[in-house]
Amino acid sequence: MRPLPNDTADEPERRCVISGERGPASGLVRLALGPDGQVAADVRARAGGRGAWIGVDRTTFDAALAKGKLKGALSRAFKTGEIDVPEDLGARIETALARNAIDRLGLEARSGALLTGSEKIEQAARSGKVRLLLHASDAAADGNRKLDQAWRVGSEREGSDLAGTTLSVDRSVLAAALGRENVVHIALIDKAAAARVGMALDRWHYFIGRQTAITPCEIASQGSSDVELSEGL
Repeated sequence: MRPLPNDTADEPERRCVISGERGPASGLVRLALGPDGQVAADVRARAGGRGAWIGVDRTTFDAALAKGKLKGALSRAFKTGEIDVPEDLGARIETALARNAIDRLGLEARSGALLTGSEKIEQAARSGKVRLLLHASDAAADGNRKLDQAWRVGSEREGSDLAGTTLSVDRSVLAAALGRENVVHIALIDKAAAARVGMALDRWHYFIGRQTAITPCEIASQGSSDVELSEGL
């Protein structure tokens, strides 16, 4: 099970039905049992009724599904043998996690908690305003390096490995989610928003096998306020 930030320590714990390990609920994925007996991904943990939790990557999940281990574990968790586990449940979970993360970015964009556009991001990064830096999958390497360096300078971490996270979606997907044109880079400038996005991205990336944790920068704000930086976006 992947490591989680210290600020999840007070959350209620849940047990992964596959590995048996326990961890904060926000780091696991909930599965729900529908009225028709079909098991579905409930990544936002909002569905009613009894739930089951998983905290493994897709390779492990698919192996448990193929061997019948998952169905047995879910039958015990849901306290019924009348369940239907779709053969493509792993793919459905992956899609749901991706959608949740991208939707999270859209919500933060509407609240003014993020910046797009290389020039605005570079200015904010050098001023110590950037909490989390993201790059589209088709972003140019030199553009990534330039913004990564600006982030390190503004965070007073020159010479470190601090760098933006390259997402598993391209600029067209990000543009559609944020309602903006040509979104190649994204910078979160609000601490709480960065934590929310980081958690959503972590769950998605972990499930698809990208197990490097996304940790927002904790440097204190400097210079202009976040509101001033987000004006005119």
